[in-house]
Amino acid sequence: MQFIEDANKKALEIIQNAQPTLVGMGVARDTIPGMHDKLVLHAGPPITWEKMSGPLRGAVIGGLIYQGLASNPEEAEKLAASGEIEYAPCHEHNAVGPMAGVVTASMPVFIIENKSQGNFAYCTMNEGLGKVLRFGAYEPSVIKHLNWMEKTLYPILKEALEIYGPMDIKNLMAQSVQMGDECHNRNKATTSLFIRELASSILQTNSSKEDQIKVFDFLNSNDHFTLNLSMPAAKASLEPVGKVKDSTIVYTMCRNGTEFGIRVAALGNRWFTAPAEIIDGLYFPGYSMEDANPDIGDSSITETLGLGGFSMATAPAIVQFVGGTSQDAVNYTTQMYEITTEESGSYKLPPMNFRGSPTGIDIRKVVDTQIRPVINTGIAHKDAGVGQVGAGVVNPPMKCFEDALEAYVALLEEEGMLE
Repeated sequence: MQFIEDANKKALEIIQNAQPTLVGMGVARDTIPGMHDKLVLHAGPPITWEKMSGPLRGAVIGGLIYQGLASNPEEAEKLAASGEIEYAPCHEHNAVGPMAGVVTASMPVFIIENKSQGNFAYCTMNEGLGKVLRFGAYEPSVIKHLNWMEKTLYPILKEALEIYGPMDIKNLMAQSVQMGDECHNRNKATTSLFIRELASSILQTNSSKEDQIKVFDFLNSNDHFTLNLSMPAAKASLEPVGKVKDSTIVYTMCRNGTEFGIRVAALGNRWFTAPAEIIDGLYFPGYSMEDANPDIGDSSITETLGLGGFSMATAPAIVQFVGGTSQDAVNYTTQMYEITTEESGSYKLPPMNFRGSPTGIDIRKVVDTQIRPVINTGIAHKDAGVGQVGAGVVNPPMKCFEDALEAYVALLEEEGMLE
């Protein structure tokens, strides 16, 4: 139907012309719309405390301790279950969060502006690997590290960005996909480019040499640091699509550790959810699928844009991390062209003869071909506080797309568009 094709063309124009730009940093309370001290944002579609998985509960407990609303895990758990705390998806507050994705009011966040549409997206700073809040850890060392990020890392990066000025994140990502990154599980090139861009400005900040060295050491040791820039860049690029009438393009894919959720342009803010799947992948020594939590995190916003698993062909190093061969990576990317609408004009993939990444997931094509989007992701232990136990490849449940398509058809019938 031509009106659907026209709507999808409009949606893809918005995505292709997006200009996600890092314009500064702020504290969540003052920056994220609707944020307050008793609100905890989380990854994925809406969920209650009762239904939260281990890693998400652990991250909430850690967030409440960090926020000063509880002094120990027992107090935090009691408060979390009391009804005093409000829970909401990051996605409903223009934000995104990796893995558990917990954001509390005092956390520093990056501010990304999509210069072509004027909308904003927000994300916390990446903590690094090991025992970290996003995998549900909440021991004292985790809280101590979060406090260092708030008191030392944040002021230095905020000031450095004020000296540097707006940073074109789309340009950074476009370069990095030609340097072996896919901007989800491999961010080594993007992080290296980010450090290179900001180094001079960091040295110009009004901070001690000792603190500057600690900041450089942390950035250098954390290859994933810019995941928390590529995620809000993808979010900012896709969010305006949610207002395109009649379009069948997916603008959100995310998971909360219990359910997978998608949102589709024509259907606005309505969630379509189904149980999240267990990830098939490589597990760290001593762990297996029995230890794994179901799929979790907002980082699949990168796949929604056409990066991550959709661009795995360009990141052969990641294949060893998630299990498989370089040819598997090419096959994943090739298959994703079957469920998308266009090729990216910005994110060009060298191993695919510089084809643009597969862009614009169409629910009709997913249901018609029965090909589900491919996501590469970290695997969290099902118990709070254990952390990452592996990495692999996962797919959203087909039910999300089938239910969304049914709702879309029902909407068209209601509006008399199918007569």
